[in-house]
Amino acid sequence: MDESNQGFMKHLGGLELKKLSDTLYEFSVEVQEIHLNTGKIAHGGFLSTIADTGMGTAAHRVAGDKRCVTINLNMKFISVGQLGDKLIGKVKILKKTKTLVFISCDISNDKEIVSSASGTWKIL
Repeated sequence: MDESNQGFMKHLGGLELKKLSDTLYEFSVEVQEIHLNTGKIAHGGFLSTIADTGMGTAAHRVAGDKRCVTINLNMKFISVGQLGDKLIGKVKILKKTKTLVFISCDISNDKEIVSSASGTWKIL
């Protein structure tokens, strides 16, 4: 199930995920006012949510459309996303086993990497 524009994500504006190859995916989302923290930059929770959703949707697709759940998610916040920035997430499937998918993701604006993520998804 593609949850990138359903449930909780629809309240954040959703995101578009496209397959580039068997191991590479890309998503995009624009930073809106609702995504900002009190410092007027993209909230870390928002960046974590889009990384989790983008990587989780990619896991679901490489698992043959089986439901996948996040086991762990590691985030590194490198620079800032500003209001109006188009953020691009580059998702890479590192390894898939019978029951697990290992994934990494870099999220960038038009200038630099904003955050980097990695995680493991359980295929149910």
